[in-house]
Amino acid sequence: MDLRQHRRAGRTVLAVGIMLGLGGGAAGCTGSSAAADDVKGVDDPVAALHRAADALRDAGTSKAGTSMEMATGGTRVTIRGKGVYDYRHRLGRLTVVLPEDPTGASEYRPITELLAPGALFMKNRGAGVPADKWVRVETATLSDGNLVTGGATDPYVAAEVLRGTRTATYLGRTEVGGTAVRHFRGTADLNQAARYASAEDRAPLAAAAKGFAMAEVVFDAYLDDQGRVRKLRQRFSFVNGRRKTAVAVASTTLLYGFGVPVDVRLPRPGDIYAGRIAENEPPH
Repeated sequence: MDLRQHRRAGRTVLAVGIMLGLGGGAAGCTGSSAAADDVKGVDDPVAALHRAADALRDAGTSKAGTSMEMATGGTRVTIRGKGVYDYRHRLGRLTVVLPEDPTGASEYRPITELLAPGALFMKNRGAGVPADKWVRVETATLSDGNLVTGGATDPYVAAEVLRGTRTATYLGRTEVGGTAVRHFRGTADLNQAARYASAEDRAPLAAAAKGFAMAEVVFDAYLDDQGRVRKLRQRFSFVNGRRKTAVAVASTTLLYGFGVPVDVRLPRPGDIYAGRIAENEPPH
């Protein structure tokens, strides 16, 4: 991809509504064939996936890694990030890194993202926002429910999507980051997920059900023996509001280091930017 194409890719990201993504810190999964004797231990894959968000809440906290890949018009962009999450208080912190330019240099500064019930806070947003100020976004007002906008899917919201699982197949045992997991593949309905989600996530998920090109989310989920998500890859189809073209989005969440101390402090009102944001500029 040449520099002109890369800049077009950056504009594509913004056209989709992306303002920032995560990876690193957790190992990927190693392949494994389905073990026939283990299938008997998963009598109801759908029920196991419905309980995944509750298992995270019971776990308390974890480290998190994400990547978000977008493809439109032959252009592919990947946004990465890493951080921590407190599932009981629904607070998270991610450092999100935008794609490098074609020379390998980082074109934009990393963006700090704070995740909270009903809100997304971003620092180093660029687009005319002072460096010491935060941008606050109400997630219920986003047409994607903040499954895409932040450049990283909120880990707990990603698990809440699994409450909408309609069909699922158990594919057997494998490993993620050295941890034994069960691999499931299925389809979740965002409308159903919104009905059964926690009170804070019902409105964002309902918005996503309306805003996405399809309300169905295809996923691969890897749960450990405690039922906790270790890896979750979800595929969305988002419609670009300006050109009405569908953008394929694949969001991957890696969770590890359960029980790690997490201290997330939200910005004070005086630290939040109240001015107009230039949406046609990429973060920098």
